[in-house]
Amino acid sequence: MVNTMAIESITISDKGRNQLISIKKRLGFQNWNIPCRWAFCLSLAEKSIPPEEDIPSDSPLEMTWKTFGGKNAELYLALLRQRAKNDGISLTPEEELGYFRLHLHRGISYLNNPKKFSSIMHLINPQD
Repeated sequence: MVNTMAIESITISDKGRNQLISIKKRLGFQNWNIPCRWAFCLSLAEKSIPPEEDIPSDSPLEMTWKTFGGKNAELYLALLRQRAKNDGISLTPEEELGYFRLHLHRGISYLNNPKKFSSIMHLINPQD
């Protein structure tokens, strides 16, 4: 069993929150966790390492790791750890949250990019 205690809660930046509001409206999501999961996985699928940046925790949008991951919370953490390993990055438990936030916020920006978004929708509905 994977230890999920390193990441207890996630705070989204104000910019990310505003982008998620747009995504929720466009796609009809009721909750924050589903588009956040999409965003995280979209970033993981990108071959490049997310650029190092200071992402502020300046919005009231916060969720627990369990809310983010749901029944697959341990799987998402394992994916994060494997990606770090593949990238040659050794993370302490305290650094996992920062690395996760880099992927999450990069993915959120991708979901707001019409070109990236259309490629995602094609994956979801390949008949179109």
